[in-house]
Amino acid sequence: MISKDVKVEIKEGLNGGTVALFIQEASQFDSSIYLQYGNRKINAKSIMGMMTLNVAQGEEISVSADGADETKALSSIEKYLCCAQA
Repeated sequence: MISKDVKVEIKEGLNGGTVALFIQEASQFDSSIYLQYGNRKINAKSIMGMMTLNVAQGEEISVSADGADETKALSSIEKYLCCAQA
């Protein structure tokens, strides 16, 4: 298992349409991927869980991945959170 703190740079943050695209990104990987924001830890592949986070641009979250492709998954999620244009 690996984890990293990542600053959300998506202009709209993680809500609405950006969550659906984020889940598509996370679902490409076999690894389990979780986001921790405050005291909440959410499965990054769960639409219901992700919709409850409502992370604004500029906020920092912890991303963790566990599985055979965890390094690739974490790198992809970090890139999405830093650079995606919804």
